[in-house]
Order: sequence, then structure tokens, then C-alpha cells
Amino acid sequence: MPIYTYRCENCGVQFERHQSFTDEPLKTCPECRKKSLKKVITPTRIIFKGSGFYATDHKSASGDMSRGSKSESKTTEKETEIKKETKTKSSEKSEKSE
Repeated sequence: MPIYTYRCENCGVQFERHQSFTDEPLKTCPECRKKSLKKVITPTRIIFKGSGFYATDHKSASGDMSRGSKSESKTTEKETEIKKETKTKSSEKSEKSE
């Protein structure tokens, strides 16, 4: 059942009610008892959980391609660091030899 928010235009009280889609909208304020209630349009929170929701709305062939590309980039960064360390060590060895 949806939750509807109402506000009284007379006294300013605002409240929420669980109502069915087929229920008539409330009209009488529970505080001041005047017929001045209006429905308030409020933004709805949407939570996307699980697989199948993509930021770009384009599904990759494997479904987990974004994860694979991240791990590939991490591997590349690690390989680059190892190469730098190897070059540094080899240059240090050559300097000691001289």
C-alpha cells in the first residue's frame, strides 16, 4: 500500500497515511477538523540492488565487464610498479659494479 502525504492549508499540519489506490483522498484535517487537506507530492526514493542495473544503461556481454576492467587496470598498475622497481635495482647494481 502506498504512503500518501497530506498537508492542511488551514493549520499547516503535515502527516502521512497508508492508503489503497482505490481509497478516496482525505479531505478533513485530523487537527482542526476543517476540509482543507491537500495531497503533497513528495520525491520517492528508489534503491537499485543486485545485478542487472547499469549506470550507463548498456549491458556488457559478460555482465561483469566493469569488474574485469578494474582488475585488469590494477594488474597493469602493479606490473608497472614491478618494472620500475626492477629498473631501479638493476641501475643500482650497475652503479655498484662501476
